[in-house]
Amino acid sequence: MDYDISSTISLVSHIHSASADFLKVRLAEKGLPDFASSHGFILFQLSRKTKLTMSEIATRINRDKSTTTVLIRKLEKAGFVKSEVSPADSRSKFIMLTEKGKEYNKVTDGLSKELISTFYRGFSEAEKQQVFALLSRISDNFKKPAVTA
Repeated sequence: MDYDISSTISLVSHIHSASADFLKVRLAEKGLPDFASSHGFILFQLSRKTKLTMSEIATRINRDKSTTTVLIRKLEKAGFVKSEVSPADSRSKFIMLTEKGKEYNKVTDGLSKELISTFYRGFSEAEKQQVFALLSRISDNFKKPAVTA
């Protein structure tokens, strides 16, 4: 397909799909499950902080708490995360990585570097910074209320 300025969102969608396909193939080559991107994002967030509450995870992955609960249950059933009741509030649970989850993150960290390398192939450092700045501005546009003309 040929893209032009009016089909920029389609181009972004194509890049998203191509990157998901890239990861799906690489995960299969390593014998790892192909989770939904939200599952991977949860595992990534848990690699940044030892344990998080369900609410903290929901906020970090931009999903409601009920959706996050379903995602966490799948990861827990597969053995990638475990939960423990908060000593401060028995209604709250902490979610943390298991050893299997930590191993998964080690592998996906390498795949992520490979994906970024592919994404920016042939770009100078200045161009990479420019792409990042422009995409960040676009992302910020969706955080602000829409302006009607």
